[in-house]
Amino acid sequence: MNKLQLSSLYQLTMVRFLLFLREPEAIFWIFIFPILLAVGLGIAFRNRPADVLQVGATTTLLTQALNADKGLTAKIMNQAEGTQELATGNILLLAIQTPDGVTYKYDDTNPDARTARLVADRAVQSAAGRHEAVHAENQLVHETGARYIDFVVPGLLGMNLMGSAIWGLGFSVVEARQKKLLKRLVASPMPRWQYLAAYLLSRLVMLVIEVVAFLGFARLVFGVPFRGSMWQLAFLCILTSLSFSALGLLIASRARTMEAASGLMNLVMLPMWILSGVFFSASRFPAVIQPVVRALPLTAAIDALRGNMLQGIGLAQLMAPVAILLTWLVLPFVVALRIFRWR
Repeated sequence: MNKLQLSSLYQLTMVRFLLFLREPEAIFWIFIFPILLAVGLGIAFRNRPADVLQVGATTTLLTQALNADKGLTAKIMNQAEGTQELATGNILLLAIQTPDGVTYKYDDTNPDARTARLVADRAVQSAAGRHEAVHAENQLVHETGARYIDFVVPGLLGMNLMGSAIWGLGFSVVEARQKKLLKRLVASPMPRWQYLAAYLLSRLVMLVIEVVAFLGFARLVFGVPFRGSMWQLAFLCILTSLSFSALGLLIASRARTMEAASGLMNLVMLPMWILSGVFFSASRFPAVIQPVVRALPLTAAIDALRGNMLQGIGLAQLMAPVAILLTWLVLPFVVALRIFRWR
């Protein structure tokens, strides 16, 4: 590549970057929205003391026995009142005194109600004089890296890299095609591959700000750990961004209108939002579709990011997801270059 080609590639890259800065809506969705989403999820799933379970009892003795357990708050009520309270969700369980003992009335499809049943029976049996055959103690662990916010931050990062790359590049290409800018560029001596490469390079410039802002916020506010090499984390972010940028170019390579491009983007991204483990583990899906799930670029990106950030796994152990991302970088870019519609 001679100096003239380098200069033209540089100019094309800078043009793409400056055009992006003129779109405040894009800046919000790429930089601010993922931070707001992390704040919301961090607050919703923050560490907090275990909830005290609300239950009812039909006698004073039962009420006293249940209230002796710190995990329960019991109120005395008759069966009719208790049934109404159960129906409205004000209590999880009603303990009814019978001639033969105690009957627990609760909804067994509710996990909290099943927990209340176990705790209530323990309290009643303890009040009756039963002692545990084996002494047991609790050792509570709240380790950084095992929280939900630690799990979800790499997922949000991968999702944001995908969205900003596909939306940012896809809409820009289609807009240039609609304004007939591509038709003018193709008539110039510019090598065609440089125009597409400029989109990928401009993504790298925005990537630095995007990743540093998001991960810096996650670290300062939520204490999200970074247990792996920062250089390897940077490499994974770059590879992820370039892979989705290439996919965005492929999606926009033939689209003539914004509506068509938007439909194709949603068709590509929606399955990955659901299947790739952004908010919960992808292993929850049936084994029969796991090969498809594991082959998705977002799944590979999130697995690699979580492995690096939360477990400190090096690139040598992440070769499978890295290979998948490289495949999604090379193949879509080559195909986009061949089928790209300039007019």
